[in-house]
Amino acid sequence: MSLQQLMTVLDLSDLQMALAAIGLLILIVVAILNLRFARARRKAREVSSFPLNERSAREPSFSGFADADAQSRTEPSLSDVLMPTIATAEKQAIDPRIDCVITLRFDGPISGAEILDEINAWSDLDGQATAKWMCEGLNADIDAAEDWEVLREDASYAELQLAIQLASRLGPIGVLELSDFCSKAQALAETLGSQIDMPSVSTMLEGAKELDAMAAESDIQLSINVLFDEQLSWAALQALMLQKGFRLARNGRRFDFFSNEQLLFNSTDLDPSAPVTQLTLLLEVPLVDQEQRPFERMLDEGVEIAQSAHGRLVDDNGINLTGAAVISIRQHLDVLYANLDKSGVPAGSSTASRLFS
Repeated sequence: MSLQQLMTVLDLSDLQMALAAIGLLILIVVAILNLRFARARRKAREVSSFPLNERSAREPSFSGFADADAQSRTEPSLSDVLMPTIATAEKQAIDPRIDCVITLRFDGPISGAEILDEINAWSDLDGQATAKWMCEGLNADIDAAEDWEVLREDASYAELQLAIQLASRLGPIGVLELSDFCSKAQALAETLGSQIDMPSVSTMLEGAKELDAMAAESDIQLSINVLFDEQLSWAALQALMLQKGFRLARNGRRFDFFSNEQLLFNSTDLDPSAPVTQLTLLLEVPLVDQEQRPFERMLDEGVEIAQSAHGRLVDDNGINLTGAAVISIRQHLDVLYANLDKSGVPAGSSTASRLFS
């Protein structure tokens, strides 16, 4: 059957036929892109399975995911269907600086039980979300202070906020996952008979790209290397590290340094069955408050370890770390901390913890 005969049978105009062809072309392009994204995600998982000490920078310098393989920052594939989970365990509040916020306004108070029944039904969908999302309600009970809170079955709410995180170390949120989230928010608004206030998808995607660009410039890992003149046995190193206040990590291969129960820095993974010739201390700069002086404390610990075990601080080429290099690092850190503060995501904040996870 010719194209003209097909148009006649289906009673389609030239414009309708052209629109149908364009729609078919878009579907084909989306399918091809998602096949590529799926392959990229598999490669990224293979890369992430390498030991940390094979992937981390060894010299006392800055490194972050801005320099990482682009394949490790991919958009979710079609198999990554959004599967919402309310983040009650982490007790983190919605933050417009890193979240896209959709607001539902009710004509009258609605019980938390009714809202949760609708939202919990989403968890029956197959798949797993790659972006974090949260839900909060504006308490409308007379005997409660009007405030946003995690939904409770025994409370009533005048408004609802649904929010999805726009970026993380995986990169900006993908258009498919964002569209799926928006569709579910719209469906919930219709079911509950509420008004909905939602930014355009294009605005949200642009915000995600800007947030991701800022994060890529600020996601810095700082390392200090201690090179031992003589090999240390694992038992000797462990005794030294515990004496210095480090804790052996759960995996039994890494040492963590805490202050007031907050992780400041840690070592790379080591092999307990092999002699140790070098110890590398790592600091995730955006995750630790500047007031904790994490770099200075990591440097001090490195110096003390070197003095106790006949070692020295070196760069990746085995050259002694100089005072000029330390001054340069401190200057770069000051700029980095200032940029994070200016962006509204200060180092060590809960917002930074979510963004750089």
